Amino acid sequence: MLLVMGNKNYSSWSLRPWLLLEHFGLAFNEVIIPLYQADSAEQIRRYSPAAKVPVLIDKDRHIWDSLAICEYVSEHYLSGRAWPADITARAHARSVSAEMHSGFATLRQLMPMNCRATGRHIVLSAALEQDIQRITAIWTDCRERYASQGPWLFGEFSIADCMFAPVVWRFATYSVSVTPICQTYMTTMQNSQCMQKWLSDAMQEKWLIAESKVGN
Repeated sequence: MLLVMGNKNYSSWSLRPWLLLEHFGLAFNEVIIPLYQADSAEQIRRYSPAAKVPVLIDKDRHIWDSLAICEYVSEHYLSGRAWPADITARAHARSVSAEMHSGFATLRQLMPMNCRATGRHIVLSAALEQDIQRITAIWTDCRERYASQGPWLFGEFSIADCMFAPVVWRFATYSVSVTPICQTYMTTMQNSQCMQKWLSDAMQEKWLIAESKVGN
């Protein structure tokens, strides 16, 4: 498999399928295309007509969109193991993943992902606070329901954790105040071997995206 991604420091969408592949130890190669460059769209179109990352290429299959990639990997390589086994938990995990995938526009705009940033501060608007409160409510609900089954949102690691991984970096770099149960989850995510590997790679990148330095 080949995973075409944007800059690791900034590309929240790329982090999601990368984290799934890495966590489950699947073999894949990476292509990094720096975003917001004059030729970025042209380079990405070599892999996908949508001209957006990430893109997964597996033999003659080209899959774009982070959630679609995660679904494909779970079905084709993991026998569905990237979702909870229980049908109720699986429906719950799919619901919150879809909500993250399509929502939280204010958070995305005002708190762009920048993994290596520190000490960022912005004034929280009412809309941004609403996004934060909804996300922490999701995390709290999941952890209260499934804590006995493991440290991840649904006990065992799942696509839901991949979908919320960029939010963990956002909250951490902006020092968002969260409840102890949410902080424990964030610590689990940040300290995981895969997230640390992603951060290490991001720290070595030389590209800068001014639009993602909000609050620096």
